[in-house]
Amino acid sequence: MSLYTITGAQLAFGHVALLDHADFSLEAGERVGLIGRNGAGKSSLLKIVADLTKPDDGLVTRQQNLTSVYVPQEPEFDTDDTVFEAVAAGLTHARALLDEYDAVANQLADAPEGPEHDALMSRMNTLQSSLDTADAWNWSTRVATTLQQIGLNGEARVGSLSGGMQKRVALARALVVQPDLLLLDEPTNHLDFDGIRWLEELLVSLRAGLLFITHDRAFLDRVATRIVELDRGRLLSYPGNFSAYQTRKAQQLEIERVENEKADKLLAQEEVWIRKGVEARRTRSVGRIARLVQMRNERAERRNVQGNVKLDVGQGEKSGKIVAELTDVTKRYGSRTVVDRFTATVMRGDKIGFVGPNGAGKTTLLKMILGELPPDEGTVRVGTNLQVAYFDQMRAQLDLEKSLADTISPGSEWVEVNGQRKHVMSYLGDFLFAPERARSPVKSLSGGERNRLLLARLFARPANVLVLDEPTNDLDIPTLELLEELLTDYDGTVLLVSHDRAFLDNVATSVIASEGGGKWREYVGGFTDWQIQSDRSQRLSAQQETQKEPGKEAAPKDSGAGRNTQRTAKLSFKEQRELEALPEKIAALEAEQKTIGAQLEDGSIFAKDPQEGTRLTERYAAIDEELLISLERWDELENRRK
Repeated sequence: MSLYTITGAQLAFGHVALLDHADFSLEAGERVGLIGRNGAGKSSLLKIVADLTKPDDGLVTRQQNLTSVYVPQEPEFDTDDTVFEAVAAGLTHARALLDEYDAVANQLADAPEGPEHDALMSRMNTLQSSLDTADAWNWSTRVATTLQQIGLNGEARVGSLSGGMQKRVALARALVVQPDLLLLDEPTNHLDFDGIRWLEELLVSLRAGLLFITHDRAFLDRVATRIVELDRGRLLSYPGNFSAYQTRKAQQLEIERVENEKADKLLAQEEVWIRKGVEARRTRSVGRIARLVQMRNERAERRNVQGNVKLDVGQGEKSGKIVAELTDVTKRYGSRTVVDRFTATVMRGDKIGFVGPNGAGKTTLLKMILGELPPDEGTVRVGTNLQVAYFDQMRAQLDLEKSLADTISPGSEWVEVNGQRKHVMSYLGDFLFAPERARSPVKSLSGGERNRLLLARLFARPANVLVLDEPTNDLDIPTLELLEELLTDYDGTVLLVSHDRAFLDNVATSVIASEGGGKWREYVGGFTDWQIQSDRSQRLSAQQETQKEPGKEAAPKDSGAGRNTQRTAKLSFKEQRELEALPEKIAALEAEQKTIGAQLEDGSIFAKDPQEGTRLTERYAAIDEELLISLERWDELENRRK
């Protein structure tokens, strides 16, 4: 049985229908990722499912006694509360029942036999049943257990925690309720990579139903068992993760385009026919005329795919070949070393991603590269002719009282991008802002729209160095993909701070990562490349530490064993056999992956058998991991053999 079902839902704000006779259901144990354009109505739908608001029309069915918990994008807390108190607030109803039970028990002790005594006894039995159902007797233990599972200190003050830790408190407050249905709005906001991985593992292990909104494609791939897209008022369901959705969505849009072209062609032919001369009118079919009227109505009601943002960055003059050269730079704040003897060279055209936990010092390192912050030790040489444009994750550059037009081009109605003048209304239209909104204040925009406006402001200024601090927050997936394309083709230098793993993979040519203790290291490639190289480096370091331990004396001192014996002495018989079998195993894995790739290539498998398509997609990804492990093992054994 479905946990939740909504049929024929309608919801509109002004003339825009966010839900247009939409149907949706959620089964027990499902993990559904809700996606769609900014402003499509995703958060509104989530609030309807959470029973915080109602649709204008439609039939809503909830499973009896369904417990659902909603975690908003920006959870609110009393900053003076301890973490224990904040999490226990999720059990307010259970604690109220327990308080009432204690009060009734006290009254019952003093009440004489009679009608009042019987009424109190009846109420006490009812409360006891409710407390049993809610498992409220041991609420304090439940809170302590949840805090331990999530790794929170119950005595800490909420106001002293970072945004990422406050997000964990909000999740703990939801999970302590032990809900049947968990509703999350942008759960990865404010979390660093470790926090996102922790959240993925937590959600995958949950038995509760899950409905969540996110634009993090890697997160969707890892967590979702089904994708639901809110597209032009309709809810479209796609089994499998985000990768499977992309394949099926492309096929669906192509079918829709072909059908619309056929309908438009037929409508054009019928319009020609109806306008023929008097002779043709005598023979006109009443049914044909009625069909023409219906076709006109269908064409008028058709909601076309919303256009994408048109991004074009203003290219400044070329900077010098070397943008920045850092030599043994060190930066300290009090006793804490944020950057410790770091050396790197940033060249024109580099696209560098900065990764590390929240508070590791990414912004500090960025400022030193740009020459805005002097190091305590070492030297920084900044290149010539740098024109730097900033994208600030806190959107501090936006004046909330200013209009959109004044934000883009203060005091003028024209914007110049790459030598071409463009009216500010037309330029805002490129970023999907309607002309009537150009005079609206910035404070009227949603989070995603403010990010779009900041991108519009950023790209209207000529620059050869782009500094992007969390540019992906609140941007919808089509805009993200377009921004990736723009940055990939951009001739200048990009310095990027982001927790979006797919975005880093698609944009960054190298990654500067925090290794802890103020140590930073540069890796070639994107996020995945950094992970692979970092894991390999840690394993090699561990092996070297093991080899340094005493034990070499155990090797035979007799040199008469010969050279061949010395070459193979480091491998046991079992390891030697493993080494001989690895090439065949690697070849078999590559052949299997090639076969699966051919099956997935045209996407038809998802139409014929969605479950098999999902299984093959997961197997394809698993083979990648197995190949990497096998290749690294082969390399390790071969080096030891030599």
